[in-house]
Amino acid sequence: MPDGFSAGDTAFVLISAALVMVMTPGLAFFYGGMVRAKSTLNMLAMSFLSLGIVSVLWVLYGYSLSFGPDAFAGLIGNLDFLGMRGIGLNELSGSIPVTAFAIFQLMFAIITPALISGAVADRAKFGAWGLFIALWVTVVYFPVAHWVFFVDNGHGGWLGDRNGVIDFAGGTAVHINAGVAGLALCLVLGKRIGFKKDPMRPHSLPLVMLGSGLLWFGWFGFNAGSALAANGVAAMAMVNTQVATGAALVGWLVFEKLKHGAFTTLGAASGAVAGLVAITPACGSVSPLGAVAIGLIAGAVCAAAVSLKYRWGFDDSLDVVGVHAVGGAIGSLLIGLFATGGVGQTAKGLFYGGGPAQLGKQAMGVAVVAAYSFVLSWLLAKAVDKLVGFRVPEEVEVAGIDQAEHAESAYDFSAVGAGLARALPSLGTGAAPGGKPAGKAAEKAAEKAAEKAAEKSAQKTAEKTEVDAR
Repeated sequence: MPDGFSAGDTAFVLISAALVMVMTPGLAFFYGGMVRAKSTLNMLAMSFLSLGIVSVLWVLYGYSLSFGPDAFAGLIGNLDFLGMRGIGLNELSGSIPVTAFAIFQLMFAIITPALISGAVADRAKFGAWGLFIALWVTVVYFPVAHWVFFVDNGHGGWLGDRNGVIDFAGGTAVHINAGVAGLALCLVLGKRIGFKKDPMRPHSLPLVMLGSGLLWFGWFGFNAGSALAANGVAAMAMVNTQVATGAALVGWLVFEKLKHGAFTTLGAASGAVAGLVAITPACGSVSPLGAVAIGLIAGAVCAAAVSLKYRWGFDDSLDVVGVHAVGGAIGSLLIGLFATGGVGQTAKGLFYGGGPAQLGKQAMGVAVVAAYSFVLSWLLAKAVDKLVGFRVPEEVEVAGIDQAEHAESAYDFSAVGAGLARALPSLGTGAAPGGKPAGKAAEKAAEKAAEKAAEKSAQKTAEKTEVDAR
């Protein structure tokens, strides 16, 4: 290996990449538990589809557009690395192989469009969603990743490298980008049938808690891994990630208790994710005390923000806007206040004697990424809707998108129905006094009726017993 290569740093980044990959299935569980039972598989599949599509596009041209040598004014990479050609096994990015850096950044590209899917849960065609992913990462994510993450001694991305916007691990490129895109999509697709009228409670809070736990675990790779070396900055980023997430969880629960009178598990999970989102851009530039402050602020503010969809009338199904757009903006802006200048960045925030300059840069980064993402995402969603239709028919949405789009269901209610039929043999079967059925046709009809009754009963029970934290 060439001089400068570090086996330790390489192993650390590869492990971090694997942790970030786990975040996408974690997100699938998180979102899958938050929807109603009839949409569970579709929600899981929307995240997994991103794993497939983005992985292929990254090799074809995504890495080159994001991290190829700058083609024009820090706006986009060139096409030198189409098909990942021209990247040797021994070529380094810092102290790690370029291929290690490429696979780490691929995982960021995968989870970003997956985050958007929560905004349009219950009503998007699966094929149209796949087309949107391919278009969106090409037109929106790859350029923004170049703006924010590509470093070339002042000749790289125009936001991060040329103008000094700090985003350690993706507050703008990932979370604001995805959150604002989610807003654009839910405006294009419109509200779910029954929005603000019918109960749309999470069908499985255990799944939500499992998903949030996997996200929290994987996020250590997301944030600490962004140091791209096993060093003190990575360790501080991990500490900041943990304490900010804990503080945000507490902040959300306190807000929820004061406003709604209960501490909910959905609130705990959502608060944790809000903290993870907010600390992402700041974990390499603030102290642990600053991280705690960012977490507390993000937990309370994001908890308040999720209710805006009811007040303003946009149907962001799983609070992508309130958690990711708002949380990402909070974390990015608070760098301008809490950056110490002594972690992984030399820039200082207002509270550490740096004046308002860095805050202004952060505000510019937030505004530019939000505006670009919203406009392009809205246009792309409109184009997909015109080409193939983005929303499922009304009858499919009412009956459940899983069967129509995937010919499957997450839960086998037929076993419940069959058991009920066996337990109640005289229910519509024409049974004789001895318990023997009078006819197989009648028995089958009874079993079908029992299956339908059991499915409806299970759905109603889930909706009644789950706590609605919204």
